[in-house]
Amino acid sequence: MKAYDIRIYPDPVLTSKAETIEIFDNDLNGIIDNMRLTLQIAGGVGLAAPQIGMPKRIAIIFCDGHEHILINPELAEYSGGDTREEGCLSFPEIFAQVTRPFRIKVKTNDIDGEVKFIEAEGYLARVFLHEMEHLEGKLFIDHLSSLKRGMIRKKMKKRALEKQNEKK
Repeated sequence: MKAYDIRIYPDPVLTSKAETIEIFDNDLNGIIDNMRLTLQIAGGVGLAAPQIGMPKRIAIIFCDGHEHILINPELAEYSGGDTREEGCLSFPEIFAQVTRPFRIKVKTNDIDGEVKFIEAEGYLARVFLHEMEHLEGKLFIDHLSSLKRGMIRKKMKKRALEKQNEKK
């Protein structure tokens, strides 16, 4: 197994729509194992494949001692509303208040390709939705006002430029 580098905004893969998984094989299992290791090392709760530069519809979530693997997930139902602070591994040290549904039902494939439904509420629902949006090329900052979003984008682009200059 190997850990992947987590892509940081403004990497364009983060705003690209991910491809549907059609083949459920050992290669897919290997990607998931490496994503699991990457998430563990990063100390995060969720990780979507685009965050590691792989435009595939895969997300892994580890929350409250349970692992959830989402492959080709689709939001089937949602209700309620909840506003809480969110962060993202692709936006280090950036946090913002985001409103999301409180209860959800997700249709997804398991690692064998079988369709299943998962219900979640509260924090877990928030994490599912956050990771699923990555698969659509949508970011948590897209929920913010244009002013806040612009400030974060500017800060992240400045950070990326500084990192590039450090490498030279």
